[in-house]
Amino acid sequence: MSRKKISLIGGGQIGGVLAQLIAQRELADVVLFDIVPDLPQGKILDLAEASRIDNFDGKLSGTNNYEDISGSDIVIITAGLPRKPGMSRDDLLVTNANIMKSVAENVSKYAPNSIVIVISNPLDAMVTLFQKISGFPNHRVFGQAGVLDSSRFATFIAWELGVSVKDINALVLGGHGDTMVPLIRYANVNGIPVMEMLERKYNDKQKAEEVMTAMVERTKMAGGEVVKLLKTGSAFYSPASAAISMAESILKDEKRVLPVCAYLNGEFGVNGYYVGVPAILGSNGIEKIVELSLNETEQGLMNNSVKAVKELVEDMTRLGF
Repeated sequence: MSRKKISLIGGGQIGGVLAQLIAQRELADVVLFDIVPDLPQGKILDLAEASRIDNFDGKLSGTNNYEDISGSDIVIITAGLPRKPGMSRDDLLVTNANIMKSVAENVSKYAPNSIVIVISNPLDAMVTLFQKISGFPNHRVFGQAGVLDSSRFATFIAWELGVSVKDINALVLGGHGDTMVPLIRYANVNGIPVMEMLERKYNDKQKAEEVMTAMVERTKMAGGEVVKLLKTGSAFYSPASAAISMAESILKDEKRVLPVCAYLNGEFGVNGYYVGVPAILGSNGIEKIVELSLNETEQGLMNNSVKAVKELVEDMTRLGF
């Protein structure tokens, strides 16, 4: 049985962690691509020299040549400038759109049958641009955002309640930005509503609501919080782990239900835009969008987030992309 192949476009912090996770889990052979001479080769050599220690086999290669991604089953794109303190994801639009244009042209040329996961920011716009330029079918192009945002939400809930994060189920919808929609009503601890546990903890409904509101706001601004602390870059451990969970579901045909930035054809009342929603990920990529009932408040928040995505895409179009 031939091994699967994952190509990573971008040899920065996220790309390096992705390569390590793929190798350690023996998910696939790894190709790490970057335009900087010797950078991906150096990172891959360093990683390969840990193979005996971490007990993994597999083919690892670093390259500055797009031809080496040929035959990829999955391509994960992290290429682009990271955010700096005070910079919004939208500020990155022009620079990263130019980078994504080049990436899309080369991936479509050398890995035309691959499934593509985009991590580059601003996420919703970059996924849209990649699909537009590559012409890949929508179910084979999607973005990593919701898995990360939902994990951040779950982490804050676990800390607040003093329980294992393994038992937290939390879901975030919408665009990957300040308008994202953490769904309070659906958050639970192994089926027990989080709000019910908060109310029991504080014996005060208003206090519980205030605590939840603070966690929702922290989730929305979590990426910026990391940027502010790091000062010279953005999050990389958690985005890489999130993308790996998506890739693993695809390679192993696990049919996991994960929140991803997916192209919508009427689902959630959205037509023709990439927005974060739950989807079933299997060997064909996105196999089904999973719709769920939203109340009036939740739908209003979702509509607001979709509006922000539309404005971002319109800005990108106005700038000639």
